[in-house]
Amino acid sequence: MTVEMVGHREFVRAVSPRVSGQAVQPPVSMIERMTVILDAFDAETPTVTLLGLTERTGLPRSTVYRILDQMVRLRWLTHTPGGYRLGARAFEIGALAASHNEIREVAAPLLQDLCHRLSMAGHLAVLDGREVLFLDKAGGRQAAAVPTRLGGRLPAHSTALGKAMLATLEPRLVDASLRERLPQLTARTIADRAELHRELRRVRRQGGVAVDVEESVDGLCCVAVPLRRRGSAVAAISVSAYVDGDRPALDTARLARCLVETAQEAARELIPRHTRLR
Repeated sequence: MTVEMVGHREFVRAVSPRVSGQAVQPPVSMIERMTVILDAFDAETPTVTLLGLTERTGLPRSTVYRILDQMVRLRWLTHTPGGYRLGARAFEIGALAASHNEIREVAAPLLQDLCHRLSMAGHLAVLDGREVLFLDKAGGRQAAAVPTRLGGRLPAHSTALGKAMLATLEPRLVDASLRERLPQLTARTIADRAELHRELRRVRRQGGVAVDVEESVDGLCCVAVPLRRRGSAVAAISVSAYVDGDRPALDTARLARCLVETAQEAARELIPRHTRLR
C-alpha cells in the first residue's frame, strides 16, 4: 500500500481559505496542527528534531513543543535521542487500514459475483466498537436503492452484519461494546439488551447466520454471515432486498448457503495471504 505524504504548504493550501490569492494564517485547530506535524515525517526523514518540525510545519516552536508532548503521551509519536519518530499508535492505525484493504481486496470481487447471481444488494463490513463500518457495497441498481455508502456506519445491533459479528464475541465483550442505550432506528430495531443477547444466541445456534427484518431501514431485509480467519470474525458479508406486500419474503435458508460458500472462499484466500505477511 502506498501512502502519499502531503507537506505543510500543500496542507495549508488545501484547508485554508484564501484572501486575494494568499493563504490565511496556518491551521489553528488541534486536529489540523496534529495533521501538519504527522505530515512532516516521510520515508527520507523518519526522525525529525523539534527545530526541524518547527521549520517544516511553520508553526511556532512553543506550539509544536506543546503538541509534541501530548502526541508522545498518546503514542502518536515517540521521542528518541535523534528527535521524534512516528509512534506505535500511528503504526496500529496504519496496520488496521491495511488489514481492511486486504479484506476488501479479497472479499469484494466474490461479493460482486454473488450479488450479480442473486440480483440483490450486498455489503462487506467490519465491526468497529458499537458500529459496523462498510468497506464495500455491491449490487448495481439494487444497491443504489439501499441508503448506505462506503465508509458509512450503522449501529451494529440493528444490522444482520453487526449481529453476525457480535455473535462471535463473548457476551461480556458484547456488553462492553454496547454500554450505552441501544438506539432504535425503526419500530423493529432491538432496543432491549436482554432481547439482543437472545437474538445473538439464535445466531450462534444457526451457525453464524444473522437476519434483520426492517431493523435498520424500513422495508429492507438482510441476511449476513461472518467472514472468519483463524477462527475469529474479521468481517461479515450480507445480501439484502426490499420486501413488502408486492414482493415475496426472502428465502433466508438459500441465501445463507450462498453467503456461507462465499465467506468460506474468501477465508481460504485470506489465510495464505496472512501467512505470507507474517
